[in-house]
Amino acid sequence: MNDRPAHDLAANPEDASFNDSRNDSFANVLSMRLSRRALLKGAAGFAGTAIFGGSLMGCGNSDSGDDDLSLGFTAVPKGLADALIVPAGYTASVLYRLGDPLNAATPDSANIAGDTGSSYASRAGDHHDGMHFFGMTSAGAYDPNGSDRGLLVMNHENITQLMLHTAGPTVANGVRTVKDEVDKEVNCHGVSVVEVARTGNAWTYSKTSAYNRRITPSTEMVMSGPAAGSRFLRTRFSPDGTRTRGTINNCANGYTPWGTYLTCEENWSFYFRRVAGDNANRTAAEVTALNRYGITQGSAGNYAWSTVVAADPNDTTYTRWNASKIGASADGTDDFRNVANTFGWNVEIDPFSATSTPKKRTGLGRFFHEGCWVGPVVAGRPIVFYSGCDSRNEYVYKYVSTAVWDPADATRGLAAGDKYLDAGKLFVARFNADGSGSWVELTFGVNGITSASATYPFADAADVLVHARLAADVVGATKMDRPEWGGVNPKNGEVYFTMTNNSQRGSTAAPLDAANPRYWSDTRGATTQRGNSNGHIIRFLPANGDHSATAFTWDIYLFAAQATADTAAADADYQANVNLSGLTANNDLSSPDGLWFSRATPGLLWIQTDDGAYTDVTNCMLLAALPGQVGDGANVTIANKAVPQGAGGATVDVNMTTKMGKKVTEATLRRFLVGPKGCEVTGLAESADGKALFVNIQHPGENTTAAQLAAGTFESTWPGATAGSRPRSSTIVITRNDGGKIAV
Repeated sequence: MNDRPAHDLAANPEDASFNDSRNDSFANVLSMRLSRRALLKGAAGFAGTAIFGGSLMGCGNSDSGDDDLSLGFTAVPKGLADALIVPAGYTASVLYRLGDPLNAATPDSANIAGDTGSSYASRAGDHHDGMHFFGMTSAGAYDPNGSDRGLLVMNHENITQLMLHTAGPTVANGVRTVKDEVDKEVNCHGVSVVEVARTGNAWTYSKTSAYNRRITPSTEMVMSGPAAGSRFLRTRFSPDGTRTRGTINNCANGYTPWGTYLTCEENWSFYFRRVAGDNANRTAAEVTALNRYGITQGSAGNYAWSTVVAADPNDTTYTRWNASKIGASADGTDDFRNVANTFGWNVEIDPFSATSTPKKRTGLGRFFHEGCWVGPVVAGRPIVFYSGCDSRNEYVYKYVSTAVWDPADATRGLAAGDKYLDAGKLFVARFNADGSGSWVELTFGVNGITSASATYPFADAADVLVHARLAADVVGATKMDRPEWGGVNPKNGEVYFTMTNNSQRGSTAAPLDAANPRYWSDTRGATTQRGNSNGHIIRFLPANGDHSATAFTWDIYLFAAQATADTAAADADYQANVNLSGLTANNDLSSPDGLWFSRATPGLLWIQTDDGAYTDVTNCMLLAALPGQVGDGANVTIANKAVPQGAGGATVDVNMTTKMGKKVTEATLRRFLVGPKGCEVTGLAESADGKALFVNIQHPGENTTAAQLAAGTFESTWPGATAGSRPRSSTIVITRNDGGKIAV
C-alpha cells in the first residue's frame, strides 16, 4: 500500500504494471500530482485544533447534507508538522507500538535497533496496517456488540529496514551476513493479535493476555480450498501442496460473520528471488504466469533474505525465498520453484484460538489482495466478499459462496470458514460507459478460460484460481487505477472502492474512457507528471440490492484534487476540470487509500490517504464523510488537454463524459486528522459503541536517509518526544473528551 516516491520497484511495487492485456481500462484519470503553483500555506490555521500530546478544547458542530447525520467536529487544516493532529474536543493516545512486548517474558523495548531478531516473534511488528476490533464478553467469548474489552487484530505490512538496525542492514556483495538482522526483518512482518480494554475513557493493551499472539512469515499454515494439493503448490516444505510457511506483505484486511479475521497478502511477489537464466528452466506457461505476477528472472528479492547461509544445509529457512528452479524433480518437491504460488491469498485467522493454524483460502483467488470486505449477511443467501488487486491497471473481484448463510454458524470459527470460503465462484468486474456494469465468472471452461486460451493455457480449476489475474485478462475485465480499500455502506448496501492513482492513465497502456475520464499533466520543477496522481473513489450498487447478482450500476463518488487546482493556470500544460468534486481547503486530499464504513454510525465513511503527490503541502490524513448514494449526481463532460498517444510523443485533446455523484461540501466531507511526517494513515477499527476509533500510523519518518541515521537525526521522531527518538509505526486510539461517539 506504500505510495511513497521510490528509487526502485521493490520499494514501491504498486507503481509497477504487469498487465499487458488489451482490456479497456477503468481507472482514475485523476493522475499526476497537483503542482506547487497554488500551494496553500500549510502552517496556517492551527488555532482551534488539538496537537497530539497537547491539551484539547471543546468540539465544534456543523450542519450536514445527510438526512439524519451531521459531522460534529471542526475541520483540521492541512499541515507539515511532525505531530499527530486531531480536532478540538478529542484525544489521541498511542496504544501499541513497534517493539512492544506481547508476553511477560519479553521485556519492554529500550532500543528498537538493539532488540534481538527472535524477540520479535513476541513483539509488535512494523508498518501497522489493516485491523479489526473483535468485542469480547467479560468471560472472554466473542461478542460483536462488546465495547469495553476486545481483541485488536492487525497487519504488519512491511518494514522500514533502515530503522530496525543500529546502522542499517549489514550487506556484503549483495549477501546478508548477519542472520539476526534478517530474523528481525522477517518477524516484523505478519499479524498481531492483542487484547485491549477500556477503563473510563482510556484504553490499554494487555502484555499478559492468553489471546496475545504474533503470526509471522514463519508461521505454518494450511492451504485450503479448491487449489489445495494441486501441482502448483508443491514445494520441498510441503510435497503434497497442502501447507506452507507464513504470510507476507499483509495490507488491508477483512472479517467474517463467524468472528474470524482475514489478512490479505498484497505485494508478496517482490520478496522472492529468481536467478538470471531461470526462464530457460521453465515452461512457456510458467514464464507467462511468473511475469504476470511480477516474479521476473533476475529479481533479487526484497531485502535479499534468500542469501543468508544457514549452518545446516538442510535448513530451508532462508532458501525458501528463492523461487528459482534449482532441483532435479519434475514436480518441484525438491526446491521452492512453486513457493510464490503459496502466497497472494486471503488468510483466515481465528483470534479466539491462540493455538489454531491459519488457513489460506484459495477459493477467493490469488492476486495482490488489498483487502476482503463482506457484503450484507442475510439468512438463506450466499456470503459475498469483495477484493481489489492493488497495482496499476488491475481489477476488482468478488467471491460468492455456494453455501447460504445459516446464523447457527456465527460462532463456529474456522469450521464455518471451511463451509463458506472453500466452495464458491470468483468473479471480476467490467464497468460500462453508460454507468452499468457486470460481474464476469472466472471458472475453468467458462468465458474462454480453457486450455485453448491464446494468452495462457489453463489446465484446470486450480490453475484458474492460482492465476486469477490471467483468467481476468481473458474475460476482458476493466483495468483500474490501483484498486485499494473497499467497503460496503451498511445504510444502503452500496460498495465503495478507492482508486489511489495511476501514472499511466491517459497513455496507450491505460487509455481514457467514460469510467476513466480525467487526465492532466502537471509541471513540478523540471519534471512533468502525467496520468492520475490524485485518485478517485468509485461506488456501485448491485442489481435489486442482491450482492450475488451479476449486474450493477456505478458512478464516481469523489475526485481527489487540490482545492485550488482549477484556479492555478500558470503552467502551459495546465487544464481546468481537475477539482470536479468541489473540494475546499478543509477537505481536499490526494491518493485516497484506506476506506472504512462505521457500523456504530451507519452512513459515516472514513477515508485515509497514502500519498506522494501532495506531501509538499500536507502530511497524510484521515477524513470523515457522509457520502450520499449512487445516482445522486449527474453526467459530467471533462475537457482533457494533450493526452499522450504512444511513445512518439503525439498528443490529442479528449473530451470524456462520466457518471459523477453530487459535489461534496464541508458539511459532507471534512478533514479529521493529519499525521506526522513521512507517515501513511491507514487501518481503521472502532468499538461497537462507536466511542473509540483505532487508527494505524504507518512508517513515520520513512524518508530518513542513511546519512541522517548516522547523524542521529530523523525525518520524524513520532511518537517519541525527544530529538533522538527513532520513529515507530503505532496504533493510536481516538476518543471524545465528553465520552460521545466519534465524529458526529
